[in-house]
Amino acid sequence: MAKKNAFYAQSGGVTAVINASACGVIETARAHKKHIGKVYAGHNGIIGALREELIDTSKESSKTIAGLRHTPSGAFGSCRYKLKGLEENKAEYERLIDVFKAHNIGYFFYNGGGDSADTCLKISQLSQTMGYPIQAIHVPKTVDNDLPFTDNSPGFGSVAKYVAISTKEAALDIESMCETSTKVFILEVMGRHAGWIAGASGLAAESEGDAPHIILFPEIAFNKDKFIKRVKQTVKKHGYCVIVASEGAQYKDGTFLADSGNTDAFGHKQLGGVAPTLATMVKDELGYKYHWAVADYLQRAARHIASKTDVEQAYAVGKAAVEMAIAGKNAVMPAIIRGKGKRYSWKIAEAPLSEVANVEKMMPRNYISKDGFGISEQGKDYFKPLIQGEDYPPYTKDGLPQYVKLKKVFAEKKIKKKFVI
Repeated sequence: MAKKNAFYAQSGGVTAVINASACGVIETARAHKKHIGKVYAGHNGIIGALREELIDTSKESSKTIAGLRHTPSGAFGSCRYKLKGLEENKAEYERLIDVFKAHNIGYFFYNGGGDSADTCLKISQLSQTMGYPIQAIHVPKTVDNDLPFTDNSPGFGSVAKYVAISTKEAALDIESMCETSTKVFILEVMGRHAGWIAGASGLAAESEGDAPHIILFPEIAFNKDKFIKRVKQTVKKHGYCVIVASEGAQYKDGTFLADSGNTDAFGHKQLGGVAPTLATMVKDELGYKYHWAVADYLQRAARHIASKTDVEQAYAVGKAAVEMAIAGKNAVMPAIIRGKGKRYSWKIAEAPLSEVANVEKMMPRNYISKDGFGISEQGKDYFKPLIQGEDYPPYTKDGLPQYVKLKKVFAEKKIKKKFVI
């Protein structure tokens, strides 16, 4: 078979280590020049393919590509754009195939979460029927840690480490001031339907009475009376109360505590504001002085304190994606499999996209404490190895992390007709 080029794109919310996956894809492709020609990257994700805005990664030096491993965010640009079904918008798929044909692209590596897995599967299936077969491999990424089949998702371990550390540090601050100042601190973290990130904050509690004293999970129905009672008991016992709340915390009927009423490009409800909502409850019911914070982009951008395990796994899935493509695999995802035994180990296996796309993995109930306000020992055993190890980026003489910037040289456009999104 004639040598084909590859297309790589980043999708959805970026992470501290998604560029490590990009590094794994590009470096591995460069090491297999007999099989893969150039690697083009979509400028702003799949939109780059639709607009024929392809970044020619061959114009970037080996040093710059290697530097992606320790650089946060999405170096090539990401997007929240979901391809509609073939029946709804056939023109999008025809455009993709036209662009792939024009640039001799036969490999498609899509780095993202569950919706990206769905897009990857659709392209694999429909490219066959449209007469231009594409080997589509999904490269897993999501801070939410909700992809099925894989033990954990690259991007999650670093968020987990950041949230656990931030919880511990903020708790020490509150403890030192609680006698005459703030009694309650609330940290809002990401997690629409799955409480993995909130759960990771439980690692901050190393001894009895340590914060967080309350964790709110989407998987556990919120009960205002129980919540207020626990806050009051905690302040009485310890002098202060630290709460970590998932943005997806919800009532028994499924209503989010912080439903903004809007939806994103994927049709998901936009959330945000659970911390001030809880703070208002505390103030109205108990009158305590409070502070709240939203981890927001900081939790997923903090490459300076990334988990070494996470960085290594992010690179590994990018590398494995290329190796699977060279081996003739299609419509699969490299998955992380946890080894058995007391000592943590992991390996890469493949998962079929037909069973990955549009499936969310929730936190098991046995990872959550019986009272629903913390994590169990089983939960701690799951989280601990994912945040272990440090992989600091190089620092400049001025004391700042040294991150790389790409030249982003675009390939010459070969299709005259522009595509409007």
